[in-house]
Amino acid sequence: MKRLQPPPAYTRESLIETPVSSLVDIVLKQQEMIEQLFEEVERLKQIINRDSRTSSKPPSSDLVKRSEKPSEPEPGCSQKRKAGGQPGHPGKTRKGFGRVDRVEFLRPERCWHCGGVDFEATVLGSQAQEVAEFAARPIEVVRYERATCRCQGCGYDSTAALPPTVIPGQDLGVSLQAMLSWLSHYGHLSYEKQQEWLWELGQIQVGLGTLQATTQRVAAALSAPVEELHQWIQHHHHVQVDESPWLVKGVKEWMWVATGVGFCLFHAGDTRSRAELEVILGKSFAGVLSTDDFCVYNGYAVSAQQKCLAHVRRHFKQVMKLKPSSQAELGQVFIRLIDEAFEHHAQWRETQDAAAYAQWAAQFKGRVTQAITTWKPQAGYAAMLLLRSLTQKAHQWWYFLDHPEIPPDNNRSERAIRLAVTKRNVCGGSRSMKGFADTATILTVIQTCRAQARSVPQFIISALGQSAGRFDLIPAPLT
Repeated sequence: MKRLQPPPAYTRESLIETPVSSLVDIVLKQQEMIEQLFEEVERLKQIINRDSRTSSKPPSSDLVKRSEKPSEPEPGCSQKRKAGGQPGHPGKTRKGFGRVDRVEFLRPERCWHCGGVDFEATVLGSQAQEVAEFAARPIEVVRYERATCRCQGCGYDSTAALPPTVIPGQDLGVSLQAMLSWLSHYGHLSYEKQQEWLWELGQIQVGLGTLQATTQRVAAALSAPVEELHQWIQHHHHVQVDESPWLVKGVKEWMWVATGVGFCLFHAGDTRSRAELEVILGKSFAGVLSTDDFCVYNGYAVSAQQKCLAHVRRHFKQVMKLKPSSQAELGQVFIRLIDEAFEHHAQWRETQDAAAYAQWAAQFKGRVTQAITTWKPQAGYAAMLLLRSLTQKAHQWWYFLDHPEIPPDNNRSERAIRLAVTKRNVCGGSRSMKGFADTATILTVIQTCRAQARSVPQFIISALGQSAGRFDLIPAPLT
């Protein structure tokens, strides 16, 4: 919308002397201006009322807008399920931990009946209880004395090698460094809290500089498998991408994520532009790209694209709050269609019945087209933008109808990037672009190992100590 100019001021006397034709022009001009102002007010209302349910904003931003009174359920919405186990859910009972490290046999010290302390030697029975405990010293300080001995065969003096878990010149073993990295980037412990943790568990004092150097060292050790994963992703058949702000010394940068089944790559980006997307996936991408509707993704050279249908659903929920009242009905119609699409795609994932899914998809496309045609004349400004997008980018919004192996949302990348968002909210960002890049490297390993059901600390131990075992992040082929 072009910037509005204030209307000229008229006095009563000047209007009385103005010809009727000129008065009509003035009224029409003011009517046009009122319509523009109405659209602007509605647009600003949408911005003010946005929350995590009606936009892509995180739930944490809702707090200042929350009412102190319980909210009433929206009309037409089904009752939300209660927390905890649901009716019919099979219960689960703990059956031990799978191992016992130590057994302690306890004899009664005093009779519960008379208080006596003398007992017969024969044990009449016993009761067992397994309990997981912290060891007396979870962190131990080991001094390695490396002996130098002379070879009887050749006379050469050889010094004993350090164990693989110990790196020369470093005060912390690789297992402790791995755990600190996990606590910092997955548990979101600051360096100060890591110092307290080390003191509480091991009664050892470690400087902030040592902890910072540990993060840098771990990131450097992980850089090779992360770069290998980066190159592999560029040739994968389907990638979901998202981005979120990140502060570096108070300046807004962007954390990007590219994820899929069994992998997750974070990228420390300087901008939110197409250039960062090309760094991640290349100048073009031969697979299917799942994203939101942010403009950077529009026009990027891909084989196919699936836009997140959950995003457009949130936009229609926002349309329902607009005036006139017909907008609520319009929004409800398209929300029902979108919910139906999610429901049938979930059924396909369960049954893999391609024929039934294709039959439904064919008639669903016609109903979507008919709904757009029917409601276009009644659509307001915001609704018209959505309907126009659904029409012009139909091949991107509804790609999953012909290719059900591609999900209709971008949920996987949104869930993956939450780890970075939480860390950003806790630590406030990074102090340098190098630190930002190190964070992206470690988060890549954490989320990818989690996606592959692998131990994060064990992977970091392998990277630091170069121990035997699988040392890459490429997911195994799906069987």
